[in-house]
Amino acid sequence: MTHGTRPGGPAAQARHTVVVGGGLAGVTTALALADAGVRVTLLEGRPRLGGLAFSFQRGDLTVDNGQHVYLRCCTAYRWFLDRIEGAALAPLQDRLDVPVLDLARPEGRRLGRLRRDALPVPLHLGRSLASYPHLSLADRARVGRAALALKGLDLADPALDTQDFGSWLAAHGQSARAVEALWDLVGIATLNAVASDASLALAAMVFKTGLLSDPGAADIGWARVPLGDLHDRLARKALDSAGVRTELRTRVTSLSANTDGQWSVQVPGETLEADAVVLAVPQREAHDLLPAGALDAPERLLEIGTAPILNVHVVYDRKVLGRPFFAALGSPVQWVFDRTDASGLREGQYLALSQSVARDEIDEPVAVLRERYLPELERLLPLARGADVRDFFVTRERTATFAPTPGVGRLRPAARTKASGLYLAGAWTATGWPATMESAVRSGVSAADAVLGALGRPRPHALFEFEEAA
Repeated sequence: MTHGTRPGGPAAQARHTVVVGGGLAGVTTALALADAGVRVTLLEGRPRLGGLAFSFQRGDLTVDNGQHVYLRCCTAYRWFLDRIEGAALAPLQDRLDVPVLDLARPEGRRLGRLRRDALPVPLHLGRSLASYPHLSLADRARVGRAALALKGLDLADPALDTQDFGSWLAAHGQSARAVEALWDLVGIATLNAVASDASLALAAMVFKTGLLSDPGAADIGWARVPLGDLHDRLARKALDSAGVRTELRTRVTSLSANTDGQWSVQVPGETLEADAVVLAVPQREAHDLLPAGALDAPERLLEIGTAPILNVHVVYDRKVLGRPFFAALGSPVQWVFDRTDASGLREGQYLALSQSVARDEIDEPVAVLRERYLPELERLLPLARGADVRDFFVTRERTATFAPTPGVGRLRPAARTKASGLYLAGAWTATGWPATMESAVRSGVSAADAVLGALGRPRPHALFEFEEAA
């Protein structure tokens, strides 16, 4: 339990908002409201903040439940890092540079790179694609034409959400190899879906924003420390400094509107009274807490599917990878990150494999996954062939993201509900982004903006600076 005090007289303390959920969406909402002078109570059922981007201890190691990255175009998440004073702990690449190892070639393992030059869009990727060895000359030409067609799509067109990305790519001349070696290489990691299962609207948003908006938009950033240092420790420090009352291990059992326009939020042993409530919890939990009439079709929340992510963790007795990360083709392995320094490992090397679209593997026994992935790592990394495996374990997020299927856009609700004083936040709400840390933070900003508007409070300029940078 954490209590904070914020300077200000009774007027500054008069309006009270309860934020339910301490993931990135809830923490963002709470910070934004507190910065605007609103009294905030944040309730989180877990013993920590951070939602699904968290860390835990395994012996002497500090382990992230999964590998999370962000891009330079993720202006909201970058604002969040600045707000909690964590930006230096999760730096961005100077320039996009993704090593891609292909095992499917007859001549054996081959390395290619996707990297940008200091040229305007779309020339910034021209040299990289022209020399990308995992595509034929014909595929490279067709990729360029498809990228121009994608750039011309109107993201505000609701028809895009009814189509799947795979069919659009096929209609624009993209071969199965091009989909595997480029479009899915990026899309699986950002959408948690293959092109054939992804909404064209969300896929177009990812590629237009990340690769076709600004030369540096897709530069990759990731935490060089455990995620818990950012999303729990530093977030809690920022909340305390802002005067937010943060209650951990506290689950909301019900909420109801009072006749005086206030809300009652019931937790074990206490009823909290609030002018506004923000539900920053997963869609199914939000559905169960929503009072009757809050949404026109609350059952739509249950129609928003979920998609799993599997993370495979391997600790070797020696260094087997000489770069911070790479992506793989022609292998079940997708993305591999070196987490040695971040985990606190003193000897050897710790690699984390991030496996999206893992529906077929999410419940596989650890022994089966070990037999599958250790030989693959030896194929990808020759130095692993003589190394001893000191530890092998798996983390599973069965509902890691919402499923970005065609039609999901009509199911995602806005921040405002039909119930006065009740708002929604979460990566699954109508942010226009797929289920990313960026989407979660944007949803928190939208919810805070809606609350401030209803309470007649001005928007803090600093909160919305990221919109100007987008």
